[in-house]
Amino acid sequence: MVKAAIYTRVSTDDQAKEGYSLEAQKERLEAYCEAQRWEISDFYVDEGHSGRSTRRPEYQRLMEERDKWDILLVLKMDRIHRNSKNFMIMMEDLECWGKEFASMQESLDTSNAVGRFVVDIIQRIAQLESEQIGERTYMGMKQKADCGEGILGFNPPFGYHLEGGDLSSNEEEVPVIRKIFSLYLSGTSMADVAWSLNRDDILTRKENQWTVWSISRILHNPVYAGYLRWEETIYRGEHPSIVSVAEFNEVQRIIACRTKDPERRHCLELPEDIKMVSKERNTEEEIVAG
Repeated sequence: MVKAAIYTRVSTDDQAKEGYSLEAQKERLEAYCEAQRWEISDFYVDEGHSGRSTRRPEYQRLMEERDKWDILLVLKMDRIHRNSKNFMIMMEDLECWGKEFASMQESLDTSNAVGRFVVDIIQRIAQLESEQIGERTYMGMKQKADCGEGILGFNPPFGYHLEGGDLSSNEEEVPVIRKIFSLYLSGTSMADVAWSLNRDDILTRKENQWTVWSISRILHNPVYAGYLRWEETIYRGEHPSIVSVAEFNEVQRIIACRTKDPERRHCLELPEDIKMVSKERNTEEEIVAG
């Protein structure tokens, strides 16, 4: 008997769409397997993960357990991938492993050339739709940044947490931010700032040790002086600042002076009397002589 692996996925946006809930996908695919007289080997369920990435825990488990099933079944092709390159890589792997792929809604059969051609065309259309959504989202966020309107959906940086959609101070982390800026302003290098925090058993939010890279990211981030940044646009935020604009600007000047490469020696200075500034941002990727 053919053993089928059932894969289901929803992202945040998909959850609001009729027919895409995890339970709805599962019920329809179970009925399909029963009609085909396929045995279900296992269910692989990714909730809240984008189809544009392969870094999904259940998707990874599905591929690792390929010896347990003969055919991979999904409700719709975009449930498994929204990126044509990733999809084609998966299809090549399935072919090498002697596995089949079936999409219930498109009624596709990958055992023949026509089916494989149709799969490729439909997947490219799905990718086009996904890219168009991404472009519209980007334009909306860019317009919001240009108008200086609130935060733009990023994860709250160390020192803050989200409260009602706004940034609020994290009282446990704020002293660490102040210590980082204070040490650097006193002449301590980024490496020594990291060493000092690690010595005192102060860890990052993910409970990792501090590095020059993580210290650099904090020292470059204008959020701590009360500003928000979206690409090259920097604007005054409504959240509480942790350091003063003067302290932040002084840190930027010190970093610029310690940067060995003259071409990377940019210095971002924040204004205190206007709402918006659009400048070439101080790149967080630069290598500094901390």
